[in-house]
Amino acid sequence: MDERIKVYDKKMTKSYESLMSEFGTIRAGRANPHVLDRITVDYYGVPTPLNQVANITVPEARMIQIQPWEASLVKAINKAIMTSDLGINPSDDGRVIRLVFPELTEERRKELVKEVKKKGEGAKVAVRNIRRDANEAFKKLKGTEVSEDEIKDLEEQVQKMTDKYVKEIDKAVEEKSKEILTV
Repeated sequence: MDERIKVYDKKMTKSYESLMSEFGTIRAGRANPHVLDRITVDYYGVPTPLNQVANITVPEARMIQIQPWEASLVKAINKAIMTSDLGINPSDDGRVIRLVFPELTEERRKELVKEVKKKGEGAKVAVRNIRRDANEAFKKLKGTEVSEDEIKDLEEQVQKMTDKYVKEIDKAVEEKSKEILTV
């Protein structure tokens, strides 16, 4: 692959990976420890990711168990979860925190599917913007030692790459939607 193309391929890959990590934080009725990825806890005055101060397990299909390495962190973790956008109230016994995920209603599932599709559209827009940037950069090569045919070829390669990523994003959106709608 041409060096001039690799730069844009990396950017498109990052857009796709970003979408996939966002999908990981959308809860689909089953307990998924990745919904806690964005939660940080005040650990001696430093905001620290939850998974770096506690052991996170999934003992049941709809429950996440958080066991802090220090008992003094239970209150801080509870507070961090309450102020997050998870919408789940944690319960603890002083040592272990449990998050029980309720069954999703049909209405909530449909809302989540809309959210997934919106995030997918955002990722496709990002990929297309990268294609536009690439094409603009290639047009600036006119009048240099690069021939018109080479520029056309680069534009075609970027278009094929864009189509590939858009197809991947569509597939990911479809899979996540199916996962959410499966009762």
